[in-house]
Amino acid sequence: MEVLLTAIGSYGDVHPFVGLGKVLAARGHEVAVVANPYFQSLVEDAGLEFVPVSTREEYEQLGTNPRVWHRFHGPRLVLREGMAKLARPLYEIVAARYVAGRTVVAAHPLDVGSRIAQEHLGVPVATVELAPLAVRSIVAPPKMPAAPRRGPRAAMRAYHWLIDRLMIDPLLSGPINGLRADVGLTRPVKRFYNGWWYSPQLVLCLWPEWFGPVQPDWPPNCHTVGFPLWDEADQSELPSEAERFLDAGPPPVVFTPGSANSHAREFFAAAVQACAALGRRGILLTKYPEQLPAGLPAEVQHFPFVPLSRLLPRSSAFVHHGGIGSSSQGLAAGVPQLVMPMAFDQPDNAERLERLGVAEVLPPRRFRAAAVAAALERLTSDSTVAGRCRRLADQCDGTAALAAAADLLERIAAPQPVASVSS
Repeated sequence: MEVLLTAIGSYGDVHPFVGLGKVLAARGHEVAVVANPYFQSLVEDAGLEFVPVSTREEYEQLGTNPRVWHRFHGPRLVLREGMAKLARPLYEIVAARYVAGRTVVAAHPLDVGSRIAQEHLGVPVATVELAPLAVRSIVAPPKMPAAPRRGPRAAMRAYHWLIDRLMIDPLLSGPINGLRADVGLTRPVKRFYNGWWYSPQLVLCLWPEWFGPVQPDWPPNCHTVGFPLWDEADQSELPSEAERFLDAGPPPVVFTPGSANSHAREFFAAAVQACAALGRRGILLTKYPEQLPAGLPAEVQHFPFVPLSRLLPRSSAFVHHGGIGSSSQGLAAGVPQLVMPMAFDQPDNAERLERLGVAEVLPPRRFRAAAVAAALERLTSDSTVAGRCRRLADQCDGTAALAAAADLLERIAAPQPVASVSS
C-alpha cells in the first residue's frame, strides 16, 4: 500500500501525520508526506518521502501575519491561503500518484484537493481531524466566536447557515467548484462545510473519546483513536543547555504561544514577570527570539523548538495558546495548564481542558503578569488538580492511538466507488 499524508499547516498539524507515517512505514507500506518545504528536513529525518506543496516563503508570510491570530480574520486567512489556494496543487499531486487498489490518502482537513480526487477518481481518502472543533455539531456545539450554544438547536443551525453563507462558501466556491468543473464534476457543491467537507469513507479523529465524544450528528464514519503525541522525541534530544538548566533547580514553568507565533511580546513579558513574582524558574519556547524581553534573568531561559514530550514531564506547569498539539502534550505529561486561547480550535480546546479540571483559561486581554501568577499559584497548589492531571496522563497513549489510526487506514485501502456529492 502507498499512503499519501497531506500535512498542511504548522508543527501541530505536521507532527501527527509524520508520526502516523512512521507507523505505516514500519508496517511495510510506502509513505509520502505532502507538506510545505519548511518541513522537508523534519519529514526526511523521519525516513519518509517528502512531496512539496506551496513555498517556504508563503508559509513564513502567513505565519508572520498578525491577523492570522485574530479570532475572525485568522480563519478567513487560513481558508483562503491554506485551502482555496492549495486545492488544485493537492488534487494534481494525488491524481498523478494514484494507483487503483494501491493508494490511500490521509487528508488534512484543509486539503479539499484530495476530496475532489476521491469524487472524481475514486481515491480512498480519510479526512484526518486534529481537534473536535473541526467536526460540526448542534447536539454538543464546540466553542466558536459568537455561537449561540445554549439556545434552541434552531439557533445553532442558523449560526452555521450564516457562517457558511457569509464566510466559508464565498471564499471557497470559486476555487473549489471551478476545479471540480475542470475535472468533469459539473454539479456545484453548496455549503461545503455542511457534509461535503468530510470523506464519506472515514473521518479519523485524533483525540480520545473522553476529550471529544463522538456526537450523534457527526458523520457516521467518525472514529476517535486518541492523541498521537509524536513530536520528534524519537529523533532529537533536549539541548544540553536545557538539560543543565533542568538539573540546576526545581521544575520550571514552560511557556509557549505556539510554534508559528511571532507576535507574542506581551505573552512573554507577562511570563517573565509572573515567574519573578512567584519566585519560580521558567522556560520560554519560541523560534522568534526577537519577541522576548531584553536581558532575561538567570532563572528564565529561552530555547527554540524542543520536544514537549521530553520537557513537560520535568516541568511544574505549562502555559500555552491552546493548540491541540500543546494541549495533548500537557495532558500526557500530567502537568496543570494555563491557556491563553486566541483563534481556531484554541478556545474550544481550552474549554475542554478547563472542564476536565486540569487547566485555567485567561483570554489575551487578561493575560497580564498578576493574573498569570495568581492562576499558576492556584493550579500548582491544588491537590485535586494534581490528581486529575495524573489520572488523565495515564489515559494518554500515543503509540496505541497511531496504531489504531493505521489500522483504520489499512481498511479503506481497497478500491472504492466514486463518492456521490452532497450539497
